[in-house]
Amino acid sequence: MTTPVQATAERFRKLYGRAPAGLFSAPGRVNVIGEHTDYNLGFVLPAAINRRARIAVLPRGDGVLRMATTGTGDPAESTVAELGPGMLQGWSRYVAGVHWAFGLRGVAVPGMDILLDSDVPAGAGLSSSAAIECAVALAVNEFSGAGLPAEDLVLLCQQAENDFAGAPTGILDQSASLLSTSGHALFLDCRTRESRHVPLDLAGEGMALLVIDTKVSHAHDSGGYADRRADCERAAATLGLGSLREISLPELVLAAPSLDALAYRRARHVVSENARVLSVVEHLEAGRRAAGLGPWLAASHESLRDDFEVSCPELDLAVEAAMAAGAAGARMTGGGFGGSAIALVPASDAARIGSKVCRAFARADFLVPEVFEVVPEDGARREF
Repeated sequence: MTTPVQATAERFRKLYGRAPAGLFSAPGRVNVIGEHTDYNLGFVLPAAINRRARIAVLPRGDGVLRMATTGTGDPAESTVAELGPGMLQGWSRYVAGVHWAFGLRGVAVPGMDILLDSDVPAGAGLSSSAAIECAVALAVNEFSGAGLPAEDLVLLCQQAENDFAGAPTGILDQSASLLSTSGHALFLDCRTRESRHVPLDLAGEGMALLVIDTKVSHAHDSGGYADRRADCERAAATLGLGSLREISLPELVLAAPSLDALAYRRARHVVSENARVLSVVEHLEAGRRAAGLGPWLAASHESLRDDFEVSCPELDLAVEAAMAAGAAGARMTGGGFGGSAIALVPASDAARIGSKVCRAFARADFLVPEVFEVVPEDGARREF
């Protein structure tokens, strides 16, 4: 049976007439908890998933970058020397942005023929863009001889996303895609960039993690995400803080009169979400069952819905229907404004709960969601 890696390599050979010199892959992610805390220099707990972007690569000596995808999207071509923000749209800007970011660091970046093949759903809040960036970063890092450590590649890929693709994200997505290990979530302090692996053995507990892709597409380079980041920065500046990481919830309550109502709600989400991340990490590292995470997941969703206002009717229904069907916990995951929810469910009940969610969407006359199980996966790697 042909594997996805073999299939991508063969499609590359047919497209470009030669075999690739290497194939690299990087996973999408779910965020277990810790939403919109990364760019506020707080805490996050993502996990890489078994959906990956695969990049087949053949370096070129003429500085030309040729990019194609097996998915939706047109091919694109440029020279590495000509790359600049705003010159590409769609999927190819995530590929080209990584080459550009390496160049800013003085790396002599070769031209390349590239073929992207990905089963990370685009627009689903599972970091499809970061998966592309991280796979490309491994390829450029190797074939340019740059030899940067994974922690530096996180920042490089974030720069590609922020400054080339125009999406003002933090380091959560790229960290999860590059640094994760199988069977664990990644606890990340976004101020110090220190991380550690937290056990998340769902199968061993008889649990499963369902992703409910609502099919409501979102994009981080749209205005809503940037507006929320600006709200948080305004709240921190009003409070005289470098970031909302620097204040506790009781302190924020005392400082509430200095903030307008909108800034206070945005800050309350971030500060309370940081506390929830720390509580979840403590719970898991103490060896307690993941099935006990339900109250924190529920509180996170309510805060994202009411204080941060990044949910939508489809995400709310996904959470409500999953909980009504017997999930131990559920919440939206990712930046919001569409995308996916996650539901922590008994493995033996996963199919039934997924079906009930789909029926609830049908009754509401929403698009039929895609429901699938994910497992904590290893981070980016060279496949051959």
